[in-house]
Amino acid sequence: MLTSIVELERAANVLKLLGDKTRLTIVAILKQRECCVCEFQEVFEMSQPSISQHLRKLKDAGMVKEERRGQWIYYSLNQKSELYELVDTILEHVPDQTEKIKMIEKSNPTLRCGC
Repeated sequence: MLTSIVELERAANVLKLLGDKTRLTIVAILKQRECCVCEFQEVFEMSQPSISQHLRKLKDAGMVKEERRGQWIYYSLNQKSELYELVDTILEHVPDQTEKIKMIEKSNPTLRCGC
């Protein structure tokens, strides 16, 4: 059960952003593990700029945070956000992303891109 109440407009924005299958999948993966853009490229058949655009929207909304390590940026869910409980509740109703995470780990794209 949600213990914090999110402003209606912010809640609507979260629902709108997560209404996109790619962004919903990204957030579901990030619930289980942090990732860099090149790792998401293994899961989605789209360009690095397209994935970065999705991540930027999630970050701008406060759902995702980034951590720079050298020249690479790793993304994770922002558990300190007031939106986290709402996002977490939504993710309870989304399939587990273990298979996609196994795809990432099997191909190990970080070796190729240098993350």
